[in-house]
Amino acid sequence: MRWQNLRRSGNVEDRRGMSGGGKVAVGGLGFVILLVVGLLTGQDPGEILSNLQGDQPTEQTGTRPPGPRPDDKMADFVSAVLGSTEDVWTQIYAENNAQYQAPRLQIFEGATQGACGSASAAMGPFYCPADYKVYIDLSFCDALRDRFKAPGEFAVAYVVAHEVGHHVQNLMGVSEQVQRQRGRLSQAEYNKLSVKLELQADFLAGVWANRAHEMENILEPGDLEAALKAANAIGDDKLQKEAQGYVVPDAFTHGTSQQRMYWFKKGYETGDLNQGKFEDIR
Repeated sequence: MRWQNLRRSGNVEDRRGMSGGGKVAVGGLGFVILLVVGLLTGQDPGEILSNLQGDQPTEQTGTRPPGPRPDDKMADFVSAVLGSTEDVWTQIYAENNAQYQAPRLQIFEGATQGACGSASAAMGPFYCPADYKVYIDLSFCDALRDRFKAPGEFAVAYVVAHEVGHHVQNLMGVSEQVQRQRGRLSQAEYNKLSVKLELQADFLAGVWANRAHEMENILEPGDLEAALKAANAIGDDKLQKEAQGYVVPDAFTHGTSQQRMYWFKKGYETGDLNQGKFEDIR
């Protein structure tokens, strides 16, 4: 990915070297990580979350140790990707006579406190609608490469753009519409809405990739394949099959590998928001 000349975002909070506590909130890819851990260990993901919430340290703040860190390049990369999403969505909103309100992105290490509770490195990246923030522990980038077998910078860019996609859904009111259905539907029916929400975020990540390449010529050979490989790796069916040997469609919350790849690719190929309306996601 050609990212070195991209504008760095001014909306990045670097809290590496600090830690936070409180109740853990799970969202985005975080639930996928907990689901995988649960399936691999035989534990209920809810029980794992309860254990995480039960003994969290109080928030601590401090100054980052001086000197370079091994993950400084990845932190710079994430800032560049976020800057690109800001430029793309600002342009798209302007085309629709609206003003884009950019999210903030917090880079943390281990755990951190936010409006949705505490974020743990074990959860993976997620978006919190309460404070308009994307949270990411950069160790997830290693997990994406090693655990999920999805190497490449653009695989990470896809994940960041997916979480920013949740922010766009929040601005559009889609997230709130889905949340209002919680408690009104059976778990299986609500899971179907959750899948649609995640697939639309994949589509919006694809729209970003389309527009970013048009604006900055960011894509190199193999980049799209890296994103699709990441989407494939975190499909519900693939994760369930690998962990327990069988698939439970009613428990899907993020969509199958095929669905995730399809909607990211559709967003990239069309660059048209009208092609990924929530009601049309399948």
